[in-house]
Amino acid sequence: MRVGLITSRPDHPLLAGTAALLAPRHEVETLDPETAPLDGSASFDGSASFDGSASFDGSASFDGSVPSDGSASSDGTAQGRPVHRLADVYLLKARTPRALALARRLEQHGAAVINSAAATAFCQDRTAMAERALAAGLPFAPTRTFATLQQLAARPGLVFPCVVKSRHSRRGDLVARVDDADALRALCGTWADEPVVVQPFTPNDGWDHKLWVIDGQVFAARRRSELAAGDKSPGTRLRPEALPDGWTAMARAAGAAFSLDVYGIDLVVADDGSPTVVDVNAFPGLRGQPTAPRALADLTLRTGAEAGLLVGELSRGGPWGRGVAR
Repeated sequence: MRVGLITSRPDHPLLAGTAALLAPRHEVETLDPETAPLDGSASFDGSASFDGSASFDGSASFDGSVPSDGSASSDGTAQGRPVHRLADVYLLKARTPRALALARRLEQHGAAVINSAAATAFCQDRTAMAERALAAGLPFAPTRTFATLQQLAARPGLVFPCVVKSRHSRRGDLVARVDDADALRALCGTWADEPVVVQPFTPNDGWDHKLWVIDGQVFAARRRSELAAGDKSPGTRLRPEALPDGWTAMARAAGAAFSLDVYGIDLVVADDGSPTVVDVNAFPGLRGQPTAPRALADLTLRTGAEAGLLVGELSRGGPWGRGVAR
């Protein structure tokens, strides 16, 4: 099987561990989304190994064009463009605009992507995330949205402390506990025009609970909150079976709500023991979870095999269609 890693960090422990498990029998390649061409300068030849039951002869470029004769030149290019042979399955371990664009291109050509580009992008909008989580019955933090941080600061009657976050999740975004109006005005010095969400601060012991899920298998850890001052002790791995009643079911329900196979939820536990979900993350790192690479490898192989069976049926004119090629 051919497996593609969409990432600029193939050395990330989760990906590296998964690749090491797959490599003896399968081909693993990295697609760096920050350097991969997205403008039609490269083509897909559409061939995929799967179980040998299907192959495809037409190349398609990133911009959707197809060579009129379906041919590729002898130097590995299609009409003078480099050819990228589609993998059986891709792991989307990046959330930049280029990574999402690349994943969408691959999906347009029939590739299986974990998690889908649409599900990954959805989790970057904290407003949409809160609405969907609450609709699914998850105990998500009440979330209000403001066009800019400056607009929030001008709002009368704010209750402090509160937590202010960039509406759109990304590396280096705004996530801060704000204790009073002066602190909020100080943030405006840097973030005045930033679209934000605001959530009430839940009094807690300064530790977050991280629940991660890979294909229904739950992993957990207790880690110092990024909002907590002082002690930054390393986290502790937790046994899922030792978690409070309902927590693992809640974690799995989040996957169904957000159409994710690999994801995490962040929980803040109030002084009375009640959990509040404050974030949902597509394809987190799961650091410190030694069995996570095996779970991800198993999911990868199953997804690739299922995609291969579907394409095989299509090529043979099975129940989903006749003579259709990916």
